[in-house]
Amino acid sequence: MGNRVHALNNSCSHFFSSTANKMPAVHHKLLLEEALQDSPQTRSLLSVFEEDAGMLTTYTNQLLQSLQRVFGAQSEMGLATEQLSQQLLEYEKKNFALGKGDEEVITTLQSFAKTVGELNSLHSELANQMADSMVFPLIQFREKDLTEISTLKEIFGIATDEHEAAMVKYSRLPKKRENEKLKSDMVKEVAYTRRKQHQASLQYYCALNALQYRKRVAMLEPMLGYTQAQISFFKKGIELVSKKMDCFLASVSTMTQNIQAQLDAEAETMRMAQRELLSVEDTVYMPDKDTEPVNRTLIQKAGYLNIRNKTGLVTTAWDRLYFFTQGGNLMCQPRGAVAGGMVLDLDNSSVMAVECEDRRYCFQITSPSGKTSMILQAESKREYEEWICTVNNISRQIYLTDNPEAVAIRLNQTAIQAVTPITSFEKRPEGSPNPDRSGMLLVAKPGGVLAGGSQTGAAPEPEDLIAPGTPIQFDIMLPASEFLDQNRAGGRRTNPFGETDDDCSTESDDSLLQQVFAVRFLGSMAVRCGNNQEVIYEAMRQVLAARAIHNIFKTTESHLMVTSSSLSLIDPQTQVTRISFQLREVCQFAAHQENGRLMGFVVEGRDWSDGDEEGEPSFSAFVFESNTEGEKICYTISLAKDITEAKKDPEALAQLMKNMPLTNDGKFLLLEPEEGDTTNGAGQEDLESEA
Repeated sequence: MGNRVHALNNSCSHFFSSTANKMPAVHHKLLLEEALQDSPQTRSLLSVFEEDAGMLTTYTNQLLQSLQRVFGAQSEMGLATEQLSQQLLEYEKKNFALGKGDEEVITTLQSFAKTVGELNSLHSELANQMADSMVFPLIQFREKDLTEISTLKEIFGIATDEHEAAMVKYSRLPKKRENEKLKSDMVKEVAYTRRKQHQASLQYYCALNALQYRKRVAMLEPMLGYTQAQISFFKKGIELVSKKMDCFLASVSTMTQNIQAQLDAEAETMRMAQRELLSVEDTVYMPDKDTEPVNRTLIQKAGYLNIRNKTGLVTTAWDRLYFFTQGGNLMCQPRGAVAGGMVLDLDNSSVMAVECEDRRYCFQITSPSGKTSMILQAESKREYEEWICTVNNISRQIYLTDNPEAVAIRLNQTAIQAVTPITSFEKRPEGSPNPDRSGMLLVAKPGGVLAGGSQTGAAPEPEDLIAPGTPIQFDIMLPASEFLDQNRAGGRRTNPFGETDDDCSTESDDSLLQQVFAVRFLGSMAVRCGNNQEVIYEAMRQVLAARAIHNIFKTTESHLMVTSSSLSLIDPQTQVTRISFQLREVCQFAAHQENGRLMGFVVEGRDWSDGDEEGEPSFSAFVFESNTEGEKICYTISLAKDITEAKKDPEALAQLMKNMPLTNDGKFLLLEPEEGDTTNGAGQEDLESEA
């Protein structure tokens, strides 16, 4: 026994005397300064650390199982220590991605494996010592350090997802009419999530960096405790062996202490760096709050941009990707990818600011041939202008000159011109408002008088006019029972409350106004207000857009009859009234400014679903396409409202009749009858709308 231990000590003393007092520093670290930018390069390096941590967790569990077997298998100590010896040698075969600098650890573990092999014939009865000094440190490492890594990884992932969601909402902020409160709230939300992600990433990076030190201690400390327990047990009777082993163990202990000292120094450095990085102004986390001036002489640029991708015939989607320039190429690197790929050759390309889908800071890059183009969106105005200037500089191939910065300064004026959005197209850009909407509009005054007025003040948002997702009805279907009732009544509409039209037949026959227009019903939908003609224009836009998206072009021709008391939509074939409204229910009507054949009106009703005795007001918009000018229909409705008001004052009615020409039967002579207005509607079904 003494000869064997003596040989072991001779083989180990030379190595540990030269290496015990020094341990190379960790060569791979995650830079805390790059945590805020969160670039794909940093994410790629982070994935290496995560892979290394996963492998370390696997190896730690395997090593712990081996140590527990040594502790539990007292009767089979020889076999257990042999397995432990083999397991220690497996550390070298794991090939950790960040294993550079672990040569001393590997060599030390190999020496321990050899020591265990020499002592595998000895057994240990000191279960308590082995439990305290061998098994417990590794369990503590796994439960504390490795679990902390897993927890911080989950927190970092949640913070990243929240930041991405906040950026998606922020990117969708409309530019047409900015809501300062909404923008302020979104900016605060982005700043909050970005700070939260920054803090989570700093903690996660620090833990991963510290793990490179802790794993060295965790790998060596259990074996140190195990060997000390064995030597203390056999100290009596093998004095010579224990003395030489003491030298070996002291060297290992000194090595672990040095590693721990390096860890403490590195942890303090990271804490100071973290404190300094978190002491910046809040504007660092806020988008579009750049304090530095725009650099228009750049020939290289990198950062996140939103790129527009078409997902269908008329639908688009925006993806947030990391873009960077490399020479004369525009590169794109998705998150998690090892390297980027070329998106576009920028040589001789063109770049300009564009208006796109009501998004801010959009610009378009087009290849020299014009066959390839892409629309990108920057996060802030400064990024937006710098990207345009950079692409403009690269497209002139000034990166190939001897002094590219000087050439870029001369091209500065060209870049400034490119930053100005191009809006003078023959047709409006996507999502831009109607330029004529601020001109003269045909609107109904509160008293029902038709007037042309100029829109003053800011136009309301579409969400304020019509609730998002409101269903659209493209046809008015008459129930079969109501159809039969109307046929029996000679075309009159049956009152749903049990009263017939006989009570009001006299008023209908004596109506002072009755005008019929050939129209095609395009659609109707619920709206939120009835005091603004903008709601009619928005309903027209949504109805026509829905018909185009769903390929609904067939319409049914009907007759819109305007009287001094009601509006009725009549089937020209059967003369059945499809739907009718009292004139007092029509609170708004207008004709389209560009397509004169489009007109619509808003009808006010009552909603008793809440149990209110009076009922809450509800509004519905109806959109039509007529064979004549929509303004004529609007004028007729306005005149009908004037007559309704004039009926309340006999003198006013007499004055109105004196000023307006009348027919032989005493009705107002409003317009010449339209061709085909009184003809049967056969053959007019399923017409195709020209709207």
